[in-house]
Amino acid sequence: MTPRIGMMLASTVDDTSVVVVRWTAGDRQLTCGGRPMVDSAQADPALRSAPDPDHSAGTLLGKRYATGDGTVELLCTKPGRGTLAVGGVPLVVKSAKPLPASD
Repeated sequence: MTPRIGMMLASTVDDTSVVVVRWTAGDRQLTCGGRPMVDSAQADPALRSAPDPDHSAGTLLGKRYATGDGTVELLCTKPGRGTLAVGGVPLVVKSAKPLPASD
């Protein structure tokens, strides 16, 4: 599955849900907790598996997560224990840019 802008995705290991803000990474795999994310309409909490211990730094509600090169940006709509990653590389929290001073 190739994510599209506006698509809502859910984790298969925890409660994490995200909305795709930017995706120009082609068909690289998006994971949470070391497991692939699925369309939120297909998510089934009863089928959750255990997260990979190496990918359990967690996600924060309302934060944007991005790749270093800017090809992927996600907005976290529901936090969880798993780490978001694209192609095995963990995403980082995108910092807010300061507004210019007004006089």
